[in-house]
Amino acid sequence: MELSKILSKCDHTLLSQSATWEEIKAVCDDGIRFSTASVCIPASYVKAAKEYVGDKLKICTVIGFPNGYSTTATKIFEAKDAVSNGADEIDTVINIGHLKDKKYDEILYELKALKEACGEKILKVIIETCLLTDEEKIKMCEIVTASGADYIKTSTGFSTAGATREDVALFAKHVGKGVLIKAAGGISSLEDAEDFINLGASRLGTSRIVKIAKNEKSQSNY
Repeated sequence: MELSKILSKCDHTLLSQSATWEEIKAVCDDGIRFSTASVCIPASYVKAAKEYVGDKLKICTVIGFPNGYSTTATKIFEAKDAVSNGADEIDTVINIGHLKDKKYDEILYELKALKEACGEKILKVIIETCLLTDEEKIKMCEIVTASGADYIKTSTGFSTAGATREDVALFAKHVGKGVLIKAAGGISSLEDAEDFINLGASRLGTSRIVKIAKNEKSQSNY
């Protein structure tokens, strides 16, 4: 698979707590240079980043992140605020405790409310697969499908593990028509990226693929 095709599916990501504006700008520059699907950055930088990139690059941010147990009202505020600041895509984390408690109606209500808050912007739903049973993952495929959200996403990258090939294959088998898949966390090589894409992922949450591309470009200049 061509590197450019892989890059076009990457949400080039910087979500570290210590991220500075200079680092965010560098990520945006890389996103434009390598034509990534978007850059995924903290909400506090969305407005400045959108002003910086204009229409050259999609801006993605995270809400209810990384733990997911903010109230629904808080998540809705965060989503509306992000959209008003220029976010093109929103990645939200479900309330994992509610899933464990089988409060499926509450999760569905929240996701529907968030999709409404996002309007025409893309909503991706992070379910943190490393904390779930296969039964819970399948249930979330059903709920995300019913909610009208655009993507189901494996991981925050801040928990005990990231995306696995098995989880992406499971998603592909159980999500409904129109729901896309994002694999995130632990994608460290072109082989990883290609495997996830071939298994059904339309997006990859990673920073390492751009680093690989920069290294290859540097070597080609010699």
